[in-house]
Amino acid sequence: MESFPELATRPQVGTLTPMNNLTIVGLVLLAACGSGGQSEKSGAASGDSLTERQRDSMLAKSSIPGASGVGRAMRVADSTSARVRATDSVSP
Repeated sequence: MESFPELATRPQVGTLTPMNNLTIVGLVLLAACGSGGQSEKSGAASGDSLTERQRDSMLAKSSIPGASGVGRAMRVADSTSARVRATDSVSP
């Protein structure tokens, strides 16, 4: 029967080599770094004192292309909200 010396140096199936361990640790660290840090708000800085409506209003008044669409969307949302409030306040 022949001897297979290359099989003696290979890790057995299911064992983790130091390189596999390093890869697993690296992937876990990458996932941990990439998943946290963002609050529920949409990326606003912690010291930002403006509300989302105030930021949108400033954007609507700017000269950025498409900014007027933000203003129109705010007006439509306001009129829809007013209409819903008026409908809700009507007694049957």
